[in-house]
Amino acid sequence: MKIFSKEQIYEGDKLTAERQKITSTDLMERAGTQIFNWMHMRMQGAQVPIHVFCGIGNNGGDGLVIARHLITHGYNVKTYIVNCSDKRSKDFLINYDRIKNVTKEWPTLLSCTEDFPEIHQDDIIVDAVFGIGLNRPVDDWVKALFMHFRSTKAFTLAIDIPSGLSTDKAPESEDAVVWAGYTLSFASAKLVFFLPETAKYTVQWEVLDIGLDQEFLYTTTTEVDLIGKHEVLPMYIPREKFSHKGQFGHALIIGGSYGKIGAVTLASRAALSSGAGLISVFIPKCGYNALQASFPEAMVVTDVDNENITKINFDIEPTVIGFGVGVGINTKTITAFEAFLKQNKTPLVIDADGINILAKKKTLLKLLPEQTILTPHPKELERLIGKWKDDFDKLKKVKSFSKKYSVIVVIKGANTITVLQDKLYVNTTGNPGLSTAGSGDVLTGIITGLISQGYNPLTAAIFGVYLHGKSADIAIEDFGYQSLIASHVIDYLGEAYIDLFKQPEQPPQEEEESTNE
Repeated sequence: MKIFSKEQIYEGDKLTAERQKITSTDLMERAGTQIFNWMHMRMQGAQVPIHVFCGIGNNGGDGLVIARHLITHGYNVKTYIVNCSDKRSKDFLINYDRIKNVTKEWPTLLSCTEDFPEIHQDDIIVDAVFGIGLNRPVDDWVKALFMHFRSTKAFTLAIDIPSGLSTDKAPESEDAVVWAGYTLSFASAKLVFFLPETAKYTVQWEVLDIGLDQEFLYTTTTEVDLIGKHEVLPMYIPREKFSHKGQFGHALIIGGSYGKIGAVTLASRAALSSGAGLISVFIPKCGYNALQASFPEAMVVTDVDNENITKINFDIEPTVIGFGVGVGINTKTITAFEAFLKQNKTPLVIDADGINILAKKKTLLKLLPEQTILTPHPKELERLIGKWKDDFDKLKKVKSFSKKYSVIVVIKGANTITVLQDKLYVNTTGNPGLSTAGSGDVLTGIITGLISQGYNPLTAAIFGVYLHGKSADIAIEDFGYQSLIASHVIDYLGEAYIDLFKQPEQPPQEEEESTNE
């Protein structure tokens, strides 16, 4: 799914009106009607008090359309105008006149805190105050209104985006944003639904089709893509009946140090389970017996040192190398990594202390092969690119870093984001159960295993992140969030692959009543 910028949405609205020969008011009617249909399908005429708060721009116009349809269908609805400016959009004014034709109870004008209506916890709030075009700070009394919404604990439905939330910058105050239980977004989701600082403003979201021009939707290139099952399925490379292990590459995991051989075990198991044909590991001598006993499928090569990687030397020709899990930042290890990078031409996936070494000695970044994949968690990322003021600044810095060094950065988090230059791929799988020791090692192994069997680095990163999250999503059905461990993610990788080809279950059909003549 594409995530359109606000500028692209405006362009899409304009093109749709031109190509479909409709007015912007017609498009607003279509959008508001879709929201009403969504509500009507779920409420079925229930007389729950509904409070529709409308701004004086186009988002407010959408709210007036919704309120008008609710009124004409007999719902218990109150409409309010948040009078935050003297400027009113043309389509708002048109729909303001239309709602006056269907009710004697005109919308209530709000302009200060004394005007705030009483709202009960069992009521419904429809937030249509500000849309994606908000470009100024929220007035203090409007901020107080949003805080009033939140204090009522009433279910809040936001139209397109929670009011006060921008599409391209973090809010200055969380009190200046509506906290929505559900957001119905037009044309596409918004990037802010997936970022750590801004995702909290909507618990759930859904995209509504308002009939934007299809050619525009299909041909417009976006900076952000949302990655789900439909996006990764075409990436899958099927296997031929007579294929053999030699066709799926030889993955090598380099890592481990005294007390951290488990990280290498997890990464190598994941690499083989994701489909690599062969797997070798390069570890300190201290891990030889443990790894051979716990993972017999792996071939083991050891360093001359017992406790750390001090000289990377092997006589195999790997297809891809995963480096860094459990490796530590011993001075000899850093020297060995630098010597290795100076002569290496094999594709790389770098995680954990591999990233910390790069952050410690940034001159090594210039030695990385093109499209090397880095998989940092937030603290490792900070060491690599420096501090950021908000999530948007973080993404800007990562894009700049990716372009400078020609690398792919996988920003691990609740919605892991894969970055290549100016393009972002936001993952939709995964759950809090992945907040556990070793889950990052497993991700490194999965991505390494995908490159081994022929996926290009960008595809391997996107697909690997998806599979990693999907495996965890399936596993929590048996283990729950708290009891999920990294090994479970590996164990359920096969089911994550199988799930790619499962069709959604159809609701059971009601049997027709038979009649006796």
